[in-house]
Amino acid sequence: MPTEISRIAEPTLRDFIARAFISTGLAAADAATVAQLMAEADLIGADAHGIFRLPQYVRRIEGGAVNRTPNITVQRTAAATALVDGDNGMGHLVMSRACDVAVDMAQEAGIGWVGVRGSNHAGPASLYAAKPLEAGMIGIYSAVASANHMAPWGGTDLLLGTNPLAIAIPAGDGPPLVLDIATTVVSYGTIKNYVLQGKPFQPGWMIDRKDGAELVDQTRSKDGVLLPIGGYKGAGLALMLGLLAGSLNGAAVGKAVVDFNADDSSQTNTGHFVLALDIKRFIDPALFAALVATHVRELRESARLPGVDQIRLPGDERAKRRADRLARGVPMVPELQDVLNKLGGRLGIGTLT
Repeated sequence: MPTEISRIAEPTLRDFIARAFISTGLAAADAATVAQLMAEADLIGADAHGIFRLPQYVRRIEGGAVNRTPNITVQRTAAATALVDGDNGMGHLVMSRACDVAVDMAQEAGIGWVGVRGSNHAGPASLYAAKPLEAGMIGIYSAVASANHMAPWGGTDLLLGTNPLAIAIPAGDGPPLVLDIATTVVSYGTIKNYVLQGKPFQPGWMIDRKDGAELVDQTRSKDGVLLPIGGYKGAGLALMLGLLAGSLNGAAVGKAVVDFNADDSSQTNTGHFVLALDIKRFIDPALFAALVATHVRELRESARLPGVDQIRLPGDERAKRRADRLARGVPMVPELQDVLNKLGGRLGIGTLT
């Protein structure tokens, strides 16, 4: 039987998330910030990084793994660089602060690079690459994933994460170009979503750690290793991003990474970095927008292979999906609704639906 999918209004999601966090001891303002970013993740289609993560976040707060009242500090190390220590706070709060610092530095120096340590999982990468767009800037973001699900190329030990990369570039009057990719063929959040729904994995996502055979049985996800994008190139990219987001900031990488999917009590010391770039330090922003628009038009109007109805660019579906979900609500499978309703009952905040 096909899965029945309901639509939940974004304000309903946001309110439920905020009340859940308040019930666990977060300050109302902090709960509202995290809820807004998580609901935004659902709006743009990062379904495995929005309200889907709420039960896991709540468990870790209740288990003592996350600081409910962090003292997030900023150390300006030079005109265009800073290091943020999140004091083990919710990643969304830490990265919100880091993005603000990056934009402030870019307004002064033309560029702002902020490294982050002492943080936690913060949702989809595109949320933070897109923050500088609000100031008309380019944004780049990466992080050390909050668990290792990939091996070095040719190996079997889980020493690399899905370490994402997101780049956001304004495009004048059109939707911004926003690239958000894991360095694995599929994110582990998607794996968790398939497990929740009892759906088999797609071929090419995961292999068995013992013999390298294709693994599509969702009940055996713990036996598998995620495959990198582009073979050895993806594994190499994950390594480099991990060093920039982790080692450079004194954050965890490799064996030091705590699997936050299985551990509700240990601090993760998650590392991130965000870069804000002021376009006008290189070119007139209006001219840049025109050049981007011209190139985008050339790409869209380029010849297509048989069966291809349109040329898609990074951010196209993101913009369309956000508009649709704002108007019609966020789609949600019944399995997730059931999990969230049970969570609401346990926390004493009522059910979502």
